Amino acid sequence: DCRQYTNRSCEECLKNVTCLWCASSGRCMDYPVRRILPPADLCELRSARWGVCWVNFEALIIAMSVVGGTFLIMLGVCCCCCCCKKKSKKQALLSFRPDKDDERAAREREKRRVRQEERRAEMKSRHDEIRRKYGTV
Repeated sequence: DCRQYTNRSCEECLKNVTCLWCASSGRCMDYPVRRILPPADLCELRSARWGVCWVNFEALIIAMSVVGGTFLIMLGVCCCCCCCKKKSKKQALLSFRPDKDDERAAREREKRRVRQEERRAEMKSRHDEIRRKYGTV
């Protein structure tokens, strides 16, 4: 029974892993196993000790939150990096072989270039005719 260690020391109380030490009242009590955290009416979180005397529940919750948050952020960054790496690798593989859109664009550019050359030749022959007509050649 944990109550027998009340008004003794924290170390003596916590030798039994089922005990909870409340530093503010100096009581040793059975850990409320049905709840994850001890209720405030039993002992405040900043005074509650379990397992070791030098860490209270409040500090434990903050530390675990920081570690868990850091882990989640690192996991998210790793996922983003992996996705971006796969995406860039896929694009690099696709850039080596031209797809249908690239081929169609190249054909249209070639058609425009040919039409431009035809128009230039037509304009040159028209100008040459005008020069001959008015004798400026």
